[in-house]
Amino acid sequence: MAEHPHAALVRKGFEAFSRGDMDTLRELIAKDATHHVPGSHPLSGDFKGQDAIMDMYRRLGEETAGSMRLEMLGIAVDGRGHAAGMCRFTAERKGRKLDDTGCIVFRIVGDKVTDLDECVEDIDKNNEFWS
Repeated sequence: MAEHPHAALVRKGFEAFSRGDMDTLRELIAKDATHHVPGSHPLSGDFKGQDAIMDMYRRLGEETAGSMRLEMLGIAVDGRGHAAGMCRFTAERKGRKLDDTGCIVFRIVGDKVTDLDECVEDIDKNNEFWS
């Protein structure tokens, strides 16, 4: 059985993110997309447009000195333009370590991601890590 196209799109995006392949991510994400990051830390908020999203991704890598890792746990789709990519996120920053699970809920129109809504298991732990 073939993987659903939305699951394949999300998988391709997670793999590109893990490699730091911003060109592929730009191909997958709509120019006017928004990535919503939960929390109350300097890297939380709404990042509108490809450039703002790519800059946030770059900052994640810089802040963690390249230690950030994503382990894909699964992808769920609804067949109506939504997909949820579940993952384990680990990173080190300023002598602290983060090991948390979460997901990103993707809104997909055509073959582009138009909205990314991030959820984390422990928002307080994330706020502390990124602050």
